[in-house]
Amino acid sequence: MNELELRTLVPSVLGILVRRGADFAAAEDAVQDALVEAIRVWPADPPRDPKGWLIAVAWRRFLDAVRTDGARRRREQLVYAERGRPSDRGAEPAPVPAVDDTLQLYFLCAHPSLTPSSAVALTLRAVGGLTTRQIARAYLVPEATMAQRISRAKRTVAGVRFDRPGDVATVLRVLYLVFNEGYSGDVDLAAEAIRLTRQLAGAIDHPEVAGLLALMLLHHARRAARTAPDGSLVPLAEQDRTRWDTESIAEGVEILQAALARDRLGEFQAQAAIAALHADAPSAEETDWVQIVEWYDELVRLTDSPVVRLNRAVAVGEADGPRAGLVALAALDDSLPRHTAVAAYLHERAGDPATAALLYADAARKAPNLAERDHLTRQAARLNARARR
Repeated sequence: MNELELRTLVPSVLGILVRRGADFAAAEDAVQDALVEAIRVWPADPPRDPKGWLIAVAWRRFLDAVRTDGARRRREQLVYAERGRPSDRGAEPAPVPAVDDTLQLYFLCAHPSLTPSSAVALTLRAVGGLTTRQIARAYLVPEATMAQRISRAKRTVAGVRFDRPGDVATVLRVLYLVFNEGYSGDVDLAAEAIRLTRQLAGAIDHPEVAGLLALMLLHHARRAARTAPDGSLVPLAEQDRTRWDTESIAEGVEILQAALARDRLGEFQAQAAIAALHADAPSAEETDWVQIVEWYDELVRLTDSPVVRLNRAVAVGEADGPRAGLVALAALDDSLPRHTAVAAYLHERAGDPATAALLYADAARKAPNLAERDHLTRQAARLNARARR
């Protein structure tokens, strides 16, 4: 079992510790300690029951931490019950319930004592398995800032009983960010995000839950075509549409249409509508960019997000011409992630390859991941090679 597979066990183990009476922050620390021990021990001595092993070791670490913190008397009965327990290397598996606790933990992390942004960050770190760096990138903040936010969230919920779970909107935001990281980042979490959102859609009659599920399915349907055999990125306009998953597209469109019919529009439904228009186009040239711009206008109204405005500038460039796109782009802060890449694309389409090549090279230096950096570097090299001919 590799480290990524190991981390898929975290939500269930964490949920069991919380149900046994551990406060969330202490339980999360104990589970992380158990993961470190598993990575050290398992290669030479793999357990018969990995999940049971993690439960036993994490519970032991939690009890040890309770004693260290001076809570021996309050936890005395639990500590005595643990006496005579085996060492970590020979930990016997604890009884393992068959219930999947992951979605419940998403709601518990969205606790009313936390701000929505802190609840999302804590869930991504503790349950989603993302690193602080990945979360910081999703939030467009420095890693040190995100580390402080997560630490404050842990301190806030330390000792809190999780009997007042958070709201659906915060859980949806977490699932959305987990999917995005799985779809375009270093850790493959997209399928897990879809699974949990499908569970949530089955449990809650909410148009935005349906909208998020539709959005995930429509994006995931294009995944096989997003990269070339050498691992390089393939832009949407150049993707082989025969490789798109038509069943997922059909399911996503059906779910979206049912949600939109309820006339309670939210940002995830609007994003899914944009994805559906891309999926519906037989070719890039036949994409209905005018309608896509209209949906981006709705998204701007709903979110006022600078990232949405950046994507809208691209759509305007396709619908009304690249110079109109550059005008829309000029109204935005040029420090926005991918702003330079969008400027490069629009300048190239506007017939200014020299400026575009410089901007592609600059965008490559700012790229958030290796695949995107390589793609932008190749774009700059392509235009420079053309200029030399």
